[in-house]
Amino acid sequence: MPVYTYRCEACGIQFERHQSFTDNPLKTCPECRKKALKKVITPTKIIFKGSGFYATDHKSASGETSSVKKADKEEKKVESKESTSKESKPAASETSKSSEK
Repeated sequence: MPVYTYRCEACGIQFERHQSFTDNPLKTCPECRKKALKKVITPTKIIFKGSGFYATDHKSASGETSSVKKADKEEKKVESKESTSKESKPAASETSKSSEK
């Protein structure tokens, strides 16, 4: 059963209660008897059990992260576009020779 923390807005008392998920939340303060109780949201505890995590957890097969791969791919695309544009354009001297004929 989970433990819920309650705080009274009228008198300021704070306490914990074991309750089932299906139980209705408490509304009446046990100290001042006013209907001013609110659930306090607390961070949950995380417990890691075991010997640890493997180096391959959350990594790609090659060991690179996905952001590194994306950056490399974008650089390769830019480089390939530059090289293809240079190869497809004839030199200025070649274009002037072909237009003279």
